[in-house]
Amino acid sequence: MNQSVPNSPNPAGNAAGPPEKPSLWVRALSRIPLLLWYPFARLMAFCAWRVFPYRRHVIEKNLRASFPEWDEGTREKVIRDYYRGFADMLVELVHSPRMTVAEFGRRVKLENPQLVRDEIAKGKPVLLLAGHQCNWEWLLLGLSAQLGVPVDAAYKPLVDSWAEREMLKLRTRFGARMVPAQQLLGDIIQQRHRPRVIAMVSDQEPVSSERKHWQKFLNRDTAFFLGAEEIARSARYPAFFVKLKRVARGHYQAEFVPLAAAGEQLSAGEFTGRYARMVEDQIREFPADWPWSHKRWKLKKPLYGA
Repeated sequence: MNQSVPNSPNPAGNAAGPPEKPSLWVRALSRIPLLLWYPFARLMAFCAWRVFPYRRHVIEKNLRASFPEWDEGTREKVIRDYYRGFADMLVELVHSPRMTVAEFGRRVKLENPQLVRDEIAKGKPVLLLAGHQCNWEWLLLGLSAQLGVPVDAAYKPLVDSWAEREMLKLRTRFGARMVPAQQLLGDIIQQRHRPRVIAMVSDQEPVSSERKHWQKFLNRDTAFFLGAEEIARSARYPAFFVKLKRVARGHYQAEFVPLAAAGEQLSAGEFTGRYARMVEDQIREFPADWPWSHKRWKLKKPLYGA
């Protein structure tokens, strides 16, 4: 089903009504076809890989710790492909304001969306959890353009006010409602009876003050948010993992994998553990498509009371 979703009431602070247009120069850049953007992306990737290395030391450190069994050749190929994929994502993001619902339908294929629609039809919200794999921004746009149900997405506001404003315009252009992560619980309580999708990308590192679950992940003790688990347990919402993979340049496939049934009784940490294992399996299958330049492991597991 390819259709846009009407805007819904927004207690989290984003204005309802028709989405704002991006800045004039952003719209001008978006007119450049992807076929012209991609050679520029390949040049950017080469410069970041060989000429002016971008966080090369962070990427190498993360890959060596996560995949100690790799030889130098394998690791270098993944590093090269990581830069290429990240550069492609950047130009795809720039081109996004010009893309239609039909084009997102061609470029972000939803493999089994009826699983989600069937749960929504029962009258309850559904949790969708994804990782920072491939082009996660296109995933949000693909979901809001094609699912045919309201989409609310949790996010962390950007520090730069201009970037925050422009990204909100982009992310909401097909009716998605962006909810700051700190306001998500209150928003869920306020709208607990409104059937919708609540989308979260939950593989980033929590800050030291947040409640967290420690999980063995990519060969290291890793902290994960407990927010999604607490929502699923207290609200008794069904949850799906969205497995996103790149099938060709500029083309992605999203599969909905059951994570927890509505009201399923799980031991503490099991929901988060399932999610972490699904993210890791996805990374191991397509290692170049995860953001290795991010400092994911700044927190250290405490010896006691973890």
